[in-house]
Amino acid sequence: MEAVTKKKLHLFSGRHNVELADEVAGYLNVEVTEAHPSQFANGETHVRFAESIRGSDVFIIQSHGSVEDRSLNDAVMEHLIMVDAARRASAKRITAVLPCYGYARQDRKSEGREPITARLIADLFKAAGASRLVSVDLHSGQIQGFFNGPVDHLTAMPVLINHLKQYGEDLVVVSPDAGRVKVAERYSQKLSADLAIVHKRRLKGKKNQVEAKDIVGEVEGRRCVLIDDMIDTAGTICSAAELLMDRGAASVIAAATHGVFSGPAIDRLKNSVLDAVIVTNTLPLPPEKQFDKLEVLSVAPLIADAIRAVFEDSSVSELFGGQNQQ
Repeated sequence: MEAVTKKKLHLFSGRHNVELADEVAGYLNVEVTEAHPSQFANGETHVRFAESIRGSDVFIIQSHGSVEDRSLNDAVMEHLIMVDAARRASAKRITAVLPCYGYARQDRKSEGREPITARLIADLFKAAGASRLVSVDLHSGQIQGFFNGPVDHLTAMPVLINHLKQYGEDLVVVSPDAGRVKVAERYSQKLSADLAIVHKRRLKGKKNQVEAKDIVGEVEGRRCVLIDDMIDTAGTICSAAELLMDRGAASVIAAATHGVFSGPAIDRLKNSVLDAVIVTNTLPLPPEKQFDKLEVLSVAPLIADAIRAVFEDSSVSELFGGQNQQ
């Protein structure tokens, strides 16, 4: 007896970035299959797939961020439940697509008696039944090793660089701290720009509080581009921008992959010295998180190309020329 194997792609979406999922589906020329996520009266999440996925290659997109009255924790739990449902529905392979990986900053113990929650998230997805993870600009590369299976680490760098080229050639790429120097250096090489570094220190025992100290590099009279993986409360970016202007920079732009914009972030960015704030749509940005300086770029083509490569069993790294592995 012989059977000709046929693969079918099913794309599902959680409720925390439906617009991005629809855009990815458009690039793939497929429909987002209904998962019917819902909430019980006590807050429990329930899903039921609208059609059979037995033997299918299933991709489940969910951004780990808050939206409307649902939190980041709700997003993670809904994602895990959808993966579990796909496994129990006999999907052949399940790929969890996390445009923004929840708890990515908790990737190590910085003080005693702390968790490594980024590892816990990876373990949960493996236990739920995910065969593979796809994410965009992880907070640190080591997270790839937390998941016991293939991890495709995409980067929004091509999208951001293509946009930044419009600002001309006389740019200085600035790393907001020492931890982002390697990433900033890659941007500076691609843009043929100079590199500068903000030397800062975090206040021990106080979350989201940063004291900027000094600038390493020449920024006087130059247009500066601050590069980071995410903007959360915007304290780091705004203090770095003020320091750059104090050192004589002509103007300052901020560019980041994930626009989290928690707490006072919007007010800080609105009232900051920044000329523009550039982020991607890895996280949903409702009207209350949008402002005049904000520019949102789409990573849907990158995610769609990665999904297509995984489905066709071709190389994901070749899409980025290997830059996503550095």
